[in-house]
Amino acid sequence: MSSQWLRWAKRLNAIAQAGLTYSEGPYDLERYHQLRDIAGEIIAGHSNLPPAQIVDILRREAGYPTPKVDVRGAVFRNNQILLVRERSDGRWTLPGGWADVNETPAECVVKEVREESGYHTRAVKLLAVWDKSQHSHPEHFFHTYKLFFRCEITGGAPAESLETDGVDFFNEDNLPPLSTDRTTPEQIRRMFVHYRNPDLATEFD
Repeated sequence: MSSQWLRWAKRLNAIAQAGLTYSEGPYDLERYHQLRDIAGEIIAGHSNLPPAQIVDILRREAGYPTPKVDVRGAVFRNNQILLVRERSDGRWTLPGGWADVNETPAECVVKEVREESGYHTRAVKLLAVWDKSQHSHPEHFFHTYKLFFRCEITGGAPAESLETDGVDFFNEDNLPPLSTDRTTPEQIRRMFVHYRNPDLATEFD
């Protein structure tokens, strides 16, 4: 769960971003710039990054603020789940990443699984739509929805990528160290529950 300070900072930044999108008066624009700077200072005060760097990241976001979308593929074989190891932190996660423009969610997750693991799949069911801030991920200043799909292997073979340097299947009770910014142990356990009970409804929030 996000800390209260982070929720406040996100709300301030969302108000500032919307104001900068729709306001025209120079005084209003100046105030919204100041509001965004305050949000950046709040975030920087609780992180190791300097305020200028945080504000620079926030300035890259334009238009009406909406949550970002992350897609993850749950791929099973012989009662084990497919995980990939991230080069960035040496830890494991369900294959996936940010959704891309002009691709459906299913197309995105199939592409991400292929690029990060080498396996060709097809998405067969949306298992969960979770608000990242409501789960045990490390705190992050972008509001994110995470979409988890059950995917079935149709071909391919394990292969490393620019982002991953390990591909393997794991038992539920023998998971490797996880990249919890991407995938948590609780989420993987829910994927196994869906695997054992394929008629379960899609989970959300």
